[in-house]
Amino acid sequence: MPRRVLALIIKEFLAILRDAKSRMVLIGPPLIQLVVFGYAASFDLNHVPFAVYDQDRSVAAQDLVAHFTGSRAFTEVASLKSDHEIKSLINSRQVEMVLVIDPRFSRDLLTGKAAPVQVIVDGRNSNTALLILGYANTIIADYSQQWAATHGLPSPPAQLDPRALFNPNLDSHWFIIPGIVALLTQVVTLLVVGLSVAREREAGTFDQILVTPMRPLDILLGKSIPGLIIGLAEGSVIVLATVFWFQVPLHGGLAPLYLGLLLFVLANTGIGLMISSLAATQQQALLGAFLFMVPSIILSGFATPISNMPVIVQNLTWLNPMRYALVIIRRSFLEHPSFTSLLAQYLPMAALALVSLAAAGWLFRKRAV
Repeated sequence: MPRRVLALIIKEFLAILRDAKSRMVLIGPPLIQLVVFGYAASFDLNHVPFAVYDQDRSVAAQDLVAHFTGSRAFTEVASLKSDHEIKSLINSRQVEMVLVIDPRFSRDLLTGKAAPVQVIVDGRNSNTALLILGYANTIIADYSQQWAATHGLPSPPAQLDPRALFNPNLDSHWFIIPGIVALLTQVVTLLVVGLSVAREREAGTFDQILVTPMRPLDILLGKSIPGLIIGLAEGSVIVLATVFWFQVPLHGGLAPLYLGLLLFVLANTGIGLMISSLAATQQQALLGAFLFMVPSIILSGFATPISNMPVIVQNLTWLNPMRYALVIIRRSFLEHPSFTSLLAQYLPMAALALVSLAAAGWLFRKRAV
């Protein structure tokens, strides 16, 4: 069995590398998806969960908080008693912003001094963080103008003092480029695996493989392993480019990152084999791959926050392997996650990989009979 599978793996690699169409397919789809994202993605934020650390406890401070809670963009979920609670809330993603009001806030307002208001945001998603800061700055500016007009002051006294965790400079590349690792890995894996069996059927060589001593399981392994290797290799190249070319730091290390990539590629390999087993031609396989990829990327949180989607759509994202892969990859780059903290992402993706590979094996045997 190992020799037969190895021979089929070598044959598969040669077929991919010699076919100009197969090589072009690995380059074109990412460019097409880039155009799709430009029109489909939305960065509007609604009901951003935030916490308040009010050290002043004055009427003026409560009035400022009311400006935030009265906005459609923000929803208060916690009131803090100590600054030690701030980091844990942001680390656990329970809040995306913490509003910190200085104990001298009302006194500074009444005396006409600058009254700083600190806004701490989760910098792991730099696009969302920038939007949150923009909304917060607008609310504080409106509040300051109202206060100045009411109390006859020449200029608004409150000032915004922003600070971002995990991504201090709010560089959008630190958010987007790690996401591209998952995006291109999925594209390459699906296309390589999805076209494998369809290419054999179209060329008329699939029937020849079936009459060999190979069992359906041997053929399934021989078709899936090349896609698995190519997917991991593609992901590795993008990881190297992300770290050394784009200078995005890899704080979490390679072990949690590559375990996530392995499970992600396995899940996509099973999906690609399902598509390939159902397709009679390469065109059908290519169409099936795109039919899965575009919704998968849009519903993964790659560009649009999942929390902004309708509830029924949010429930669909639980069946999307890329949803979990994005969390693992981005956390591996920007944080120091432990394997335990990533279990909530590893386990669902492993389950999706097992189900998709089992379904692909059943479809493959059914079509091979």
